[in-house]
Amino acid sequence: MPDVTLSRREAKDLTRRRLLQAALRILDTEGEAGLSTGNVCRRAGVAQSTFYVHFRNMSELLQALGEEADRRVGPMVRQARRRSGREPHSAERLREAFRVPLEAMCGHPEFFRLGLRARFDRSTPLGEFARRRTAETRSRLVEDLIEAGLPADTPEQARRLEMMADGVTALTEAMALGHLEGRYPDLEEAIDVLIAFFSGARAQLLAGRDRTSPDAAP
Repeated sequence: MPDVTLSRREAKDLTRRRLLQAALRILDTEGEAGLSTGNVCRRAGVAQSTFYVHFRNMSELLQALGEEADRRVGPMVRQARRRSGREPHSAERLREAFRVPLEAMCGHPEFFRLGLRARFDRSTPLGEFARRRTAETRSRLVEDLIEAGLPADTPEQARRLEMMADGVTALTEAMALGHLEGRYPDLEEAIDVLIAFFSGARAQLLAGRDRTSPDAAP
């Protein structure tokens, strides 16, 4: 029989993952009200004292959960955007670029809502973390838009790209909330709205670039 004994580091990593998975299951099934160190540890099958070996408090666990979501979903979102940028005339690639983050938000609704609320809380480390994640999301989206050919050569163009990134993120979140609340049951229709916003904003930015180009007609 093969030796499956885990090293101390492997066992610690496994316990940490079990705690994170337990917290996410609680959010999915019981909502934020079910989050407590005792409940998380019971779900994970570990002693309550074990929680504090890995996390100082629940806020730190939720931050780790957000970081894990970024590592898992972030590359998928960026790949979808970059595929769309490389194939700007592909309607399906563009739909995929919006479908991936929208489905990710709707995949764990309570965790998504918790992140939205935390962003406006100035009194907790979780709120600071949520705002930092938002800023990182904006920065990555701006990079993807530049890579897709949108202009950022002047301060005004760079500012407009940030505004466009904020608009795309805010509208995606609004569509996800509408879907979760049952107001927008068809995700494909929500994607239609996102594409209409994005296409209009992109056309405006490109038109502005053409007007300021040295080759523009007088």
